[in-house]
Amino acid sequence: MRRICVIDRSETVLPGANADTEAGAAISDPWPAGDTVTGSRLDRAIWRAADVLRRHWVLALLIAAGLVLRVITQFAYEPALLFIDSKKYLFGTDFSASSWGSFDPIGYTLLMLKPVLVVGNLGLVALLQHVLGLGMAVALYALMLRRGVTRWLAALAVAPVLLDAYQLNAEQTIMPDVLFEALLVAGIVLLLWQPRPGLAFVILAGLALGTSAPVRQVGEALILPALVYVLVVARDWRTRLTHAVVLFVCFALPVVGYMGYSKVVLHYGFQLSNMGDAYLYGRAAHAADCATLKLPPDEQLLCPTPAQALKLGVDGLVNNPDSPRVEYAVNVKKGVVDYNLPQQKEFAYAVIKQQPMRVIGDITRDSIKIFALTRNTVEGDTPIKRWQFQNVYPTYPPGITVSGSNSATNIFAQAGGGGNARIRRPLAVGLRYYQLHGGYTPGPVLLLGLLLGLAGIFTFGRRRDPDNLSLVCFLITGSAVAVLLGADLYEFSWRYQLPALVTLPIAGAVGATAIARQVRRRRDRKASPAVPAGELATAESGPVR
Repeated sequence: MRRICVIDRSETVLPGANADTEAGAAISDPWPAGDTVTGSRLDRAIWRAADVLRRHWVLALLIAAGLVLRVITQFAYEPALLFIDSKKYLFGTDFSASSWGSFDPIGYTLLMLKPVLVVGNLGLVALLQHVLGLGMAVALYALMLRRGVTRWLAALAVAPVLLDAYQLNAEQTIMPDVLFEALLVAGIVLLLWQPRPGLAFVILAGLALGTSAPVRQVGEALILPALVYVLVVARDWRTRLTHAVVLFVCFALPVVGYMGYSKVVLHYGFQLSNMGDAYLYGRAAHAADCATLKLPPDEQLLCPTPAQALKLGVDGLVNNPDSPRVEYAVNVKKGVVDYNLPQQKEFAYAVIKQQPMRVIGDITRDSIKIFALTRNTVEGDTPIKRWQFQNVYPTYPPGITVSGSNSATNIFAQAGGGGNARIRRPLAVGLRYYQLHGGYTPGPVLLLGLLLGLAGIFTFGRRRDPDNLSLVCFLITGSAVAVLLGADLYEFSWRYQLPALVTLPIAGAVGATAIARQVRRRRDRKASPAVPAGELATAESGPVR
């Protein structure tokens, strides 16, 4: 029986060839020649796959771990997890099935839920969201390699999105967060895939980033860093102007299209959401010092006591029945519920105008919570347990209950099947233990990514940054700040911090690479000896052979 010998390709050469030919052959043809490996296409495909795994083994291990975690999550909570707001996206446009109106944009319903539920159930939705999680990691890793980041650093940068238990929980939950992350990553990758993006990439990136806004309204803030990037990265003013206009128009198309859908079909008006004024009131009321605030009598009732503000937090001041916004939401003359939205808006504007530093301080305190070492919440914050795996199937009475018409099982039946809400307790217990005991990205890691991304921006310059890594840092870091701070302007929630996993570690890896290159260039310039002017002139005037 003929033997097949496996040899080290890096040192294998053809017999009788000279040294130069041997070196060139080793580079141009990475596969063993002759009788050593004379296999079929399948053999060559196996060799190529083995070579890819050898070169990207760190990423391969991380993907394997992420895949195992996602399989466990998929089987631990079937067919999917539900959150309080899941019913908005499942039944927001069908008021015959639910009294829950859709106050937030329902791009998630239109882009994900409705198409998938035509061919499957909510279990398939969760599965596709897990696939998006793995896909984002691979896309970001490939992008970083194209931009010169070393393999091990690029692999570590995508580890958070692969292994973070809060990301796993979001992927298993019927909520728009993972789709929003995927659109954000798609826009960033498209703009950065080439050192200077062509028109086609600008068009696709604008559509992807613009589509993120109807999925989560905070996506509106992404236009600013993207617009600045295309303006700065282009070579000439004509290209800059063309790309900027095209990006803006393509970004606006999904936003305006959804707003038209909201007016004509949903009858909510020409807007993405009708909850902006309510959360603006919540933030202002939480920050206000009502003792020194000058308000008209009809707005003074909307001012919470310090104890109320501390206990309820921003979310409670908007949604809790004990909030002044709800308690005084009655039009005495008409005797009907009236949330006094104009008064709430005027109240918020009065707080911002009279006490701007209190509002800024309140937002700042919320925005730095993401950098804490552990995942905790303080009084008034949205409870973090909503985003943690539980040992039983989670419910949120009265919206989602254990039994009755609002049970998770009944919701699944109305939404397209998937069977009863069920849990495999050993798997759920293991996931919860993993999440609570280190299975998340520590805040200092995200802070380091932010600082390195910001530092990388300052390497800008034609000589210092010929590969435009500083602009890469600007786009990724700017997108992260826009999304995270944009959400914190209204309310802090650990759910709203998830986009940090697909932006800040990537910004940190690119920033570290940009800084390392700049340091290396400075070292090389100092190490290279200066040539005297006389010798240089003699060398230039010498004979040419």
